[in-house]
Amino acid sequence: MILHLENARLIDPEALTDAPGSLTVIDGRIAARDQAAPAGATVIDCGGRCLAPGIVDLGVKVGEPGERHRESFRSAGLAAAAGGVTTIICRPDTNPPIDTPEALEFVTRRAAEAAPVRIRHIAALTKGRAGREMTEIGFLMDAGAIAFSDGDHVGTDTRSLARALTYARSLGALVIGHPQDPGLSAGAAVTAGKFASLRGLPGVHPMAERMGFDRDMALVEMTGARYHADQITCARTLPALARAKANGLDVTAGVSIHHLTLNDLDVGDYRTFFKLTPPLRAEEDRLAVVEAVAGGLIDVICSMHTPQDEESKRLPFEEAAAGAVALETFLPAAMRLYHAGAMDLPTLFRAMALNPARRLGLPQGRLAPGAPADLVLFDPDAPFVLDRFTLRSKSKNTPFDGQRMEGRVLATWVGGLEAFRAASFQPEMA
Repeated sequence: MILHLENARLIDPEALTDAPGSLTVIDGRIAARDQAAPAGATVIDCGGRCLAPGIVDLGVKVGEPGERHRESFRSAGLAAAAGGVTTIICRPDTNPPIDTPEALEFVTRRAAEAAPVRIRHIAALTKGRAGREMTEIGFLMDAGAIAFSDGDHVGTDTRSLARALTYARSLGALVIGHPQDPGLSAGAAVTAGKFASLRGLPGVHPMAERMGFDRDMALVEMTGARYHADQITCARTLPALARAKANGLDVTAGVSIHHLTLNDLDVGDYRTFFKLTPPLRAEEDRLAVVEAVAGGLIDVICSMHTPQDEESKRLPFEEAAAGAVALETFLPAAMRLYHAGAMDLPTLFRAMALNPARRLGLPQGRLAPGAPADLVLFDPDAPFVLDRFTLRSKSKNTPFDGQRMEGRVLATWVGGLEAFRAASFQPEMA
């Protein structure tokens, strides 16, 4: 099978270039750039739209097993393809958690059967994500675990965590941490400050993130483990992250698209779709984190897709479940940063595709010959008003409902095969 995509605006996060060009795909891999179409190729005119590596989304919650009513591998895969996400990295915070090779093999098989995109899995670092007894890290790696994490269950048994990190280091496994002091953040619904006080909501001070990160860095320095912080959302944590990198620790960091585009004032009159973990931060923190992504200090942007059903969100703010869906809104939300002049498109895709792929040892995220043909074609300027009921996710808990957005995915390819095409995109083909 030969596919030739011409008249495209190539967004290359590896070379950090944005220029006209074409791609030739043969047998699921990029074979050439800016070459004439080979004989027998299917030629698609991209109409000058942006063609970029598919998004590698590090940290997606899928409801299987245990909460399939919130999100299944099929619904998540369809939402991802429609959002330009070609690789989903699933979190282990399921019910039950992914903490045994048998559970991992089950979800791996289900994902391969149901989803039109690539899906890899993070396994739990400790049994039951309880922070006490480590999982069988070696066996889980053999079963396909791409990293290890207890998610937002932050362990308080430092000795057990140190043992798990030491063992992970001996196997070269990546550990993903959630920087947060569990004592300070327990029961919090928003970030502490004047707004939280006026609304009468329990808040957590941003320093709780810094304290959790400092503890994790001490353990990483002690054990030599490979570590990724799932979300850095506060300006106070950035100097500590810079020091850790300067000291040669094998550390990277991510942030969710919601923390880059929303702030604590968006909670407004107790709107529970804006209740997230960690909570939305002050505008000063948001701007500092945006600058950190643009400068490369924060490596990864993720969706932190967390589906919740209507019953768990239609509660008083303090009692409502935290989290928002984001697979389909990831790219248009990121376009807010582009249109605001905060980042150019290659820099955005460096954080959304290239860096997460590199950190996980995956070949995706590039437009170089030989790379998998996981691609997204999108129009960064196409305007629309988001209606949450049109989302392909089973759950509809998006903070962007009813908002004006820009950036539409026109087509997505996974391994050179079309996984999604918008009804509005009808290119001339030869």
